[in-house]
Amino acid sequence: MAFSNKFRDASGVSAPDVSPPSVPASNLLPRANLRSLMVLLLLAVAVFLCALLIGSSGISVPSALAVLAGGGDEATRTVLLAVRLPRVLAGFGVGSLLALSGVLLQALFRNPLADPYVLGVSGGAAVGALLAMIAGAAAVVVQSAAVTGALGAIALVYLLARGGGTPRLLLTGVVLASACGALVSVLLALADSSRVRGMVFWLAGDLEWAVSPWLSAGTALLALAVALIVARPLNVLAAGELRARTVGLALEAWRTVLFIACASLTALAVVSAGTVGFVGLITPHAVRLSFGTSDHRIVAPAAALAGGMLLAAADLVARTCAAPRQLPVGAIMALVGAPLFVVLLRGRAR
Repeated sequence: MAFSNKFRDASGVSAPDVSPPSVPASNLLPRANLRSLMVLLLLAVAVFLCALLIGSSGISVPSALAVLAGGGDEATRTVLLAVRLPRVLAGFGVGSLLALSGVLLQALFRNPLADPYVLGVSGGAAVGALLAMIAGAAAVVVQSAAVTGALGAIALVYLLARGGGTPRLLLTGVVLASACGALVSVLLALADSSRVRGMVFWLAGDLEWAVSPWLSAGTALLALAVALIVARPLNVLAAGELRARTVGLALEAWRTVLFIACASLTALAVVSAGTVGFVGLITPHAVRLSFGTSDHRIVAPAAALAGGMLLAAADLVARTCAAPRQLPVGAIMALVGAPLFVVLLRGRAR
């Protein structure tokens, strides 16, 4: 039976209806959000095609389209399929990984400034990679050293912060990241001058290091599927510990799972493209403000698409704006991300 909160007071004036908003009978997502997701998907496809068709090699767009249609000459096909396509895939994969990691971390810490590099993963990977570069190791060994450093940082943060909740986890990650930053400065000072440029490019973010772009893209798709599965627990976590305990969520278990997931996503992104900042920080904010929701069923896929699109577009700018020189994609992201983050903060304040 439905009851109305409308009633008449002694003067005979009807009081306003103050009943709480009704809860929808289904758990379906709003159609407006689904339409916005489709628009974002179309934008991502457009950015993918632009990044694939446009470059600094002098290949015209009709020639590039001919290659995609199955024709074209061998040189054009090599540039598109062996040079540009891996970079575009790496850009979308790494951007999606960082954006998803940012979404998970901001839900875990309930802190809008949480960022994929706050756990010290990038610092550990940087120390491992720079040590290998100083030793003159090949690219595959550098990648392996970065993985080892990232995993070592993950284990160290988890062991030091175990049992202290999210505040200790956050503080431990920040302290470890600072220590790794100091080690990176020492390694750059000790390195041979012939290797410093490559080390700086790696630290600033460079998609040329993405030797397995299909791995990044495939892992991003898998991470997106997992994020959609755990969207409801993420919504509960973002509402606070009291709410999580009230509904019976295994808080410590979910913290551990999310920490390992965030660290793994960030580690894979770092070893694929170096330390690219701002993607995991600003993308979740931009999605929440644009879509007008904090529901992770919307935020997770939208952030993955937006993060991949943002990094692929930044890489396109890095490849073309100073051709034939190539700029670090991380530097382009910082130049764009810093003012964009200020705009987002002002929009949130309003």
